[in-house]
Amino acid sequence: QVQLVESGGGLVQPGGSLRLSCAASGSIFSGNVMGWYRQLPGKQRELVAAITSGGSTSYADSVKGRFTISRDNAANTVYLQMNGLKPEDTAVYYCNVGQLGHNYWGQGTQVTVSS
Repeated sequence: QVQLVESGGGLVQPGGSLRLSCAASGSIFSGNVMGWYRQLPGKQRELVAAITSGGSTSYADSVKGRFTISRDNAANTVYLQMNGLKPEDTAVYYCNVGQLGHNYWGQGTQVTVSS
């Protein structure tokens, strides 16, 4: 089993920044993929960014150039630095770890971008 604990969400004005963190514990496999998804009410969860254990990254087109995903393999932690936030980035953000054919999810953290 894998447990994920997220932190860093909140309310920010348009153009502002937030940094999300997600600490993983339990049965962590070194070759996993860690990522962030987001979900608006009534909509499907969508991938925001992902990073492999080797550091390869991928981003949704809507966040490229504004968001940066990184990870600390020794601490089993993944981060999402969000700059230039827009109202349309408002959502619940979920941490995800994919390993050995299984997906694990955090509890979600609310990000609200509003003036």
